[in-house]
Amino acid sequence: MRHVAERAGVSPKTVSNVLTGTAQVREPTRLRVEQAMRELDFVPNFSARGLRNGRTGVIGLALPDLGTAFSASITHAVVEAAHARGLVVQVEETAAEPAREHDLVTRARTHQIDGMILNPVRLEDSVVEHLDHLPPIVLIGEVEQHRTDRVFIDSRAAAREAVLHLVSNGAQRILALGGAEAGAVLGKATVGQRLQGYRDALTESGLSSSAALELEVPDWTIAGGAIGMREFLASGVEFDAVLAFTDSIALGALHELNNAGIRVPEDVLICGFDDVEHARYAGTPLTTIGFDHERYAAAALDLLSSRMGDRTLEPRAHKIPHQLLIRSSTLGPPAGAGRRKSQK
Repeated sequence: MRHVAERAGVSPKTVSNVLTGTAQVREPTRLRVEQAMRELDFVPNFSARGLRNGRTGVIGLALPDLGTAFSASITHAVVEAAHARGLVVQVEETAAEPAREHDLVTRARTHQIDGMILNPVRLEDSVVEHLDHLPPIVLIGEVEQHRTDRVFIDSRAAAREAVLHLVSNGAQRILALGGAEAGAVLGKATVGQRLQGYRDALTESGLSSSAALELEVPDWTIAGGAIGMREFLASGVEFDAVLAFTDSIALGALHELNNAGIRVPEDVLICGFDDVEHARYAGTPLTTIGFDHERYAAAALDLLSSRMGDRTLEPRAHKIPHQLLIRSSTLGPPAGAGRRKSQK
């Protein structure tokens, strides 16, 4: 490490910070240190480091469904941010099952991993709610709690903003595709917040909410969105816009609308959520709620690194700003707003 420090023109402590990720190092400095490591063929002995500081250099990332575009984007961002801090990421899928969360936490407590980033679907049956002695954990997503650190966006405010945009473009009967009252009652945090934001906007716009325009889908995937839209189109309920609770759901809905001969945005407006890459390059580019996935991941890693260094810190909540990204799918108003009827 001393030789690397001399080659890079920095202190040995800076080299250590680059390797461990325990302190922020400016990007030009980090790159210079990494270049010196390559030139000297320096390979750190992580096993020895682990014996010295009680760490493995491995963290866990647990998401409900690794098959979605959003999960892929967040996983990529976390892995990249972790690599910059000298950490390895063990990725797990929980399938929203508390037993899988518990298994990952157990491994953290037995020192197989140093800490974890967890995206629970709901708090009631999450391991976070039931373990008194948690390892270093950072939650991502909409679950609100005060036991450990979390990174989130304001989904309620974002959904409200999306619906107000649809209304401003002439929509009067907006389908909430992805969540209904039952899902919110069951404690699915994201459903509850996005559904409440949807209703806030309707109330603010002088429009009434309707259970017929709030629809759960089997999964928050493209296939789930297609199934949900297909079932809705068979119901005969009038609609002129769709707020899909994820971009994947929106893309599935776009597919079914196209199959039914319903044009977007000429007949129906549609807005998604999360700004995954697919949304920008769909046949009709998708209006969506976007936020910086890299910033989201970096905030989670920053909180986790400091939590691993000091478990006595008070729990912190870091809100990532969002923005409405307007694309072709909502460039309305829709023809005959409020009169598009799904086909029985």
